[in-house]
Amino acid sequence: MFGSNKNISMPPADEALPGRSTPVEISDNHFVNGNPLKPPFPGSMQQAIFGLGCFWGAERKFWQLQGVYSTAAGYAAGYTPNPSYQEVCTGMTGHNEVVLVVYDPAIVSYQELLKVFWEAHNPTQGMRQGNDVGTQYRSGIYYFNEGQRDIAEKTFKLYQTDLEQAGYASITTEILPAPVFYYAEEYHQQYLAKNSGGYCGLGGTGVNCNM
Repeated sequence: MFGSNKNISMPPADEALPGRSTPVEISDNHFVNGNPLKPPFPGSMQQAIFGLGCFWGAERKFWQLQGVYSTAAGYAAGYTPNPSYQEVCTGMTGHNEVVLVVYDPAIVSYQELLKVFWEAHNPTQGMRQGNDVGTQYRSGIYYFNEGQRDIAEKTFKLYQTDLEQAGYASITTEILPAPVFYYAEEYHQQYLAKNSGGYCGLGGTGVNCNM
């Protein structure tokens, strides 16, 4: 993405950028499927948040899945309220580039979402994904309930075994309660559908996640 952030350690909370009280303005509807980008969502839907590197490519991985109702690019797990992309790139907000996934559990399970998550990126790289370096590119699972946490931790252990057998280092993925999700700017939403030649540095290990 534009100018990879080189900060590879989280800033102290008291040194983070102040941000603002006003959220960014984005479209009401998903560019690809036309469903709402913002709540309220249908009561049968559940939500998940994942960080797996550049959110352009990450978002596309999920909107392509049957049973996914909506997706959005955003920022989470940092300190700065309503950050801008430029602020996140400084490394002084603490935020990760993440994807909000709204899905129908009757069609696609949280475990199936996690399989896509694990296989779509390299979760052993720490504060980077490929050539994208910085705290905003860290691997993260942000759970909304204890059921999601349990499945995340189970698949973490299973995939760690698969990766070790393939010669990879330890997984660095953070598993945390879902923080506040801040929507990214309009031009980031469904970016690779709007810009077919857009950059995406997302790449997996080639190791299957056997669940």
